[in-house]
Amino acid sequence: MKLEYLRKIRIVVSIIFLLLIAIVFLDISNILPASFISSVTFLQFIPSTIKFANLLLPTSIGFIIVLVLTFLFGRVYCSSICPLGTIQDLASNTAKKINKKKKFTYTKEYFWLRYSVLAIVILSILFGNLFLVNFLDPYSNTGRIFAQLFNPLLMHINNFAAFTLEKFNIYLIYPIEIKAFYFIAALFPLIFLLIVIYLSYKRGRLYCNTICPVGTLLGLISKFTIFKLKIDKASCEGCGVCARVCKAECIEKSTKEIDFSRCVACYNCLDVCPSDSINYQLIQIDKTQLGSDESRRNFISRTSMFFIGLTTTALSQVTIIPKKESKIAEKKKFAVTPPGSNTIDHFNNNCTACHLCITACPTKVLQPSIMEFGIFNIFQPFMDYKTSYCNYDCIACSEVCPTSAILPLTGDQKKNIQIGKAIFVKENCIVETENTACGACSEHCPTKAVMMVDYKGNLKIPEVTNKYCVGCGACEHACPTKPYKAIYIDGNFAHQIAEKKPTEKLDQNIDYKEEFPF
Repeated sequence: MKLEYLRKIRIVVSIIFLLLIAIVFLDISNILPASFISSVTFLQFIPSTIKFANLLLPTSIGFIIVLVLTFLFGRVYCSSICPLGTIQDLASNTAKKINKKKKFTYTKEYFWLRYSVLAIVILSILFGNLFLVNFLDPYSNTGRIFAQLFNPLLMHINNFAAFTLEKFNIYLIYPIEIKAFYFIAALFPLIFLLIVIYLSYKRGRLYCNTICPVGTLLGLISKFTIFKLKIDKASCEGCGVCARVCKAECIEKSTKEIDFSRCVACYNCLDVCPSDSINYQLIQIDKTQLGSDESRRNFISRTSMFFIGLTTTALSQVTIIPKKESKIAEKKKFAVTPPGSNTIDHFNNNCTACHLCITACPTKVLQPSIMEFGIFNIFQPFMDYKTSYCNYDCIACSEVCPTSAILPLTGDQKKNIQIGKAIFVKENCIVETENTACGACSEHCPTKAVMMVDYKGNLKIPEVTNKYCVGCGACEHACPTKPYKAIYIDGNFAHQIAEKKPTEKLDQNIDYKEEFPF
């Protein structure tokens, strides 16, 4: 097979990976099985590395496959697997179509910027903080772009189509409730997308070779790649066509050299070389060089369903409208992390804020945080009970998390995990403030941790037994008081196990013959 066909193969593979990622994040009806989602994210470098470091499972060795491919052939991850790389290529191709005279030129490596960013990211990881990884990881940024920009847009388009078809008595599409939209959470991916598109429109893969820590790391490994693209200086005619199409700007025409650490294996040069002077060549490895980069390899080891089948009946807010505003502010010590995250530290130290769990959550209770976990963990998902609640037996987020920030759970395990405790504020409850019957919190509690007990006259008021509470937030979501809830969930820093409430038995002796004489 001629090497010029590598470019066509690369284009097909990269489009497939981008489409798969798009399908996963734009699955607004959540019909995709968790196994499919996991297989799509399997080869994404940062999530796979974090997951392997936590679980040491064969299902999380995707990053090892990427490292092997890089060691053999260079940065094929950047050219074909990374979805952000494909987005940049689309922008570059658009620039070429708009300006057919557009060409790239060789530029020197931005050495200090490139490796300073990588060093700072490494230090942040060593100190147990993924703040910079969250902001710079190409997969996580792509996830936020799809989850916060295109997913809501698709929902609006779906609902408009459903409304229009309904006018003609066509019900092929059903409307989807849009629970919440966080402008700030959508603003960052929008700005990031515009910056990346601008850079790629002007300079090709500039982001990959200056800012992206994954690109820089794989570029380091590419220095020791076994097979490298090399220019045969004897047969090269010096036309410079290869340099003009090199989106990494790493081919120097005068010396006929390729900076392979910046080469993203796009194979554009193979496709245009008139003398077939560029080929993969077996490179002799200098063992002394490998030894000098031991610390770099140590770093590698160190960092090593909108609806699921459609829920039965959506939990809606009660129709009771309070006449008075509540006065006592909620005092939450901790934000609530998803079931399976074990502790806030585990969650913060492993979540890259890719927002895959947000798109998979059937009730949309998972929403991007702003300051709930602090500025260094911005955009990581939290349980937003004002938006929705957590289904009692749902494990969607634990099934799709690519980094093990949310560990896998079974349905039975999920029902016993206590992610927070219900706090009742009597002074905010309309039973107390307005002498009005309510009971919304008790009606929606799946574990019956909230029960109504006798209060004044015929009124009943909530009573919380926290050993039965799982912190699902159904009570908080259902509570009608504003602006402060009469009952809310305070997160557990470390998740606990809730007790199962004993089944009450009716102690009645019934004389069936007397009661039912017929």
